[in-house]
Amino acid sequence: MRPQLAVIIPARDEAAALPLLLADLALGAHLIAELLVVDGGSTDGTAARAHLAGAQVVLSPPGRGGQLLAGVAATSAPLLWLLHADVRLPPHWPQRLERLLALQRQAAPAPIAWFGDLKVPLAAPQYRLMEFLVALRSRVLQRPYGDQGLLISREAYRQAGGLRPLALMEDLDFAERFSRSGRFAALGLDLQVSPRRWRRHGLLGTSWRNACLRRAWRQGVSDVALSDRYRA
Repeated sequence: MRPQLAVIIPARDEAAALPLLLADLALGAHLIAELLVVDGGSTDGTAARAHLAGAQVVLSPPGRGGQLLAGVAATSAPLLWLLHADVRLPPHWPQRLERLLALQRQAAPAPIAWFGDLKVPLAAPQYRLMEFLVALRSRVLQRPYGDQGLLISREAYRQAGGLRPLALMEDLDFAERFSRSGRFAALGLDLQVSPRRWRRHGLLGTSWRNACLRRAWRQGVSDVALSDRYRA
């Protein structure tokens, strides 16, 4: 199978987490045509570690939406896989993608995008409930978020209008627009996310904080102001 994936990873101060993801991706190097880390002004050596792992590095102003746009513009492979820098992939991800791509070649073209199943590496049972609710939201409400990854053909991405250069909420904004004419489907892969935000704020605190940010965005608060709140 010819390499078809452009893997795009926006990063900012992810020197500790990023090498682990890049090591996971190395297991499927035969599927990846372009591996791009878009660094948004890191001060911890993120770009240097990405270079050492063999990734191409593009520099961009901070802001995940803008970083992703820069990555899409700098690549040309037919499939885009947008991944956050602090996720981990299971070892069997190349086999799963190979099967998926083979099935897609046999099927009629359709606007479809895939997401991973969110997994949090914390033992408390309430996180299993949260994972279930995220899966339900993603499948039924068609609202996967960026930390679940986004696998989409470049053409389907273009038809949906692409991402906007938002500092925050770029994933929700795109999901709402894409779901009007396309559909999201489960990739069949667990994506383990860093537990740092839940360790810092707890499950209820993190959920409440995210809900407040989404509500403020819908009320018209700018993405830059929301990003400042998020990072604070």
